[in-house]
Amino acid sequence: MTVEGDGVAGPIRVVLVDDQELVRAGFKMVLDAQPDIEVVGEAGDGVQAVELVRHARADVVLMDVRMPRMDGIEATRRVVAESGPKVVILTTFDLDEYAFAAIKAGAGGFLLKDAGPAQLIEAIKAVHSGDAVVAPSTTKRLLDRFAVHLPDAEDKAGGALETLTEREGEVLRLVSRGMSNAEIAGRLYVSEATVKTHMGRILMKLGLRDRVQAVVFAYETGLVKSGQRGHGL
Repeated sequence: MTVEGDGVAGPIRVVLVDDQELVRAGFKMVLDAQPDIEVVGEAGDGVQAVELVRHARADVVLMDVRMPRMDGIEATRRVVAESGPKVVILTTFDLDEYAFAAIKAGAGGFLLKDAGPAQLIEAIKAVHSGDAVVAPSTTKRLLDRFAVHLPDAEDKAGGALETLTEREGEVLRLVSRGMSNAEIAGRLYVSEATVKTHMGRILMKLGLRDRVQAVVFAYETGLVKSGQRGHGL
C-alpha cells in the first residue's frame, strides 16, 4: 500500500485498488498525465484499500472486484459505510455479476477494465461531479443479463413508487432505459435543469443515493422490465 500527496484542495484525488501491479501502473500512467487528476494512493487488496481510504482523503476509488484477503464488494461496502469517496468498480464482461453486487453495496458505477484512457478519465470526472459512470448501454446489458437473479422487491418497495408524481415516474423510467438528462429533456420538452430537479426529488423520495441505484430500483420493482428498450439502446 502506498500513499502520495497531502494537499487539501486541488486535483481530483484518486486511489487505485487492484491486485495486479501492472494494471495499477497502467492506470497511474494515464492519470498522472492529467493536470486535474492526482493518484494519491495504491492498494493491492480490499483490506489495504479500506485502511488507505481512511486517511488518503481521496475523491474517487477505482476498485477491482476479485482480490485476496477482501474482495472489492466487501471493501466497497465498508468504504461507503464510512462515508468515504465515490467508488468505481473495475470489471470485465464475464464478472458482471460481481459488478452488480458491488453497485448494490454502494458503488457509484462501474468501468470495464479494457476501457480506453479517455473513458477512464471521463468516468473519474463524472463520478466526482456526482453523475453516474455507467454507460447506458452497459447498464442495460448488465441488468438484462441478471434481472432473473434480482429478488422480488415489489412488496419490499411498498408504496414508494406511489410517492412519485406522474412526471417523476416518467423521468425514472426514461433514466432506467438508458437516456441521459439531455435526451430526457428533449423527449419531455423541458430543460436539463428541470430533469435534474426531478431526479433529485426522485432520489429523495425513494431514499436512494444516486442514479445507478435508481436504475436498479426501477428494475427490482418492475417499473422497467428486462428486455424493454429505450431511446439509443
